[in-house]
Amino acid sequence: MNTSKQLQGKVAIVTGASRSIGAAIAKRLAADGASVAITYHASPEKAQAVVAAIEADGGSAIAIRADAGSPQAVRDAVAQVAARFGKIDILVNNAGISVLGAPEEIKFEDFERILAVNVTGAFVATQEALRHMGQGGRIIHIGSSMTQYAAFGTASAYTLTKGALSGYTRGLVRDLGPRGITVNVVHPGPTDSDMNPADGPIADFVKPGIAVGRYGVGEDVAAAVAYLAGPEASFVTGLDMRVDGGFTA
Repeated sequence: MNTSKQLQGKVAIVTGASRSIGAAIAKRLAADGASVAITYHASPEKAQAVVAAIEADGGSAIAIRADAGSPQAVRDAVAQVAARFGKIDILVNNAGISVLGAPEEIKFEDFERILAVNVTGAFVATQEALRHMGQGGRIIHIGSSMTQYAAFGTASAYTLTKGALSGYTRGLVRDLGPRGITVNVVHPGPTDSDMNPADGPIADFVKPGIAVGRYGVGEDVAAAVAYLAGPEASFVTGLDMRVDGGFTA
């Protein structure tokens, strides 16, 4: 466990945190002292396992079922967290899905779904969290290094949605700076996850381009999020932070 407890007394929401990068972020924020609420959609057992791991390490966590692609579900989840803890200090918009395919062949309903989860979900979660967030608040979006370097084809819809988060962030910076709330984006590079396993179908193509010679792990991304969520990052806002092992260098 991290003994610094730099987030003691803070309340954090991490969306889509039942597995992979989201789970690592939730565990790290809890280890730093925050009470953490995670949302999930289709993996209740995995979500409860994340909560159990946090509690076993002495932390505080709850899991709320909420489809990130459903605005009302997101609103209800944020309201539950605010009612339970009385405030929200940190929001990590991590929930995301990928739709791959040739741009002329992607089904419109698939595009609507990825837009709903990756963009609308982040917008609604941010809007609702801000109703309960005060001075010193932190909003952190999880983007993708694909917005800087599209290493392979078929990912145009995905990169569109992740790129939107960077633009949204820059607008929010101007709105929220006077309120003492920072807004940043963390862009993971190739990271071992359910969506992009280190031994997956694109690994042989992607790995040679990673300067440090390995896929990232969730803890790499979580460390960046923990910094941005902490007191030492109070003057850092509007940042596109790439955590990609030099993949886009």
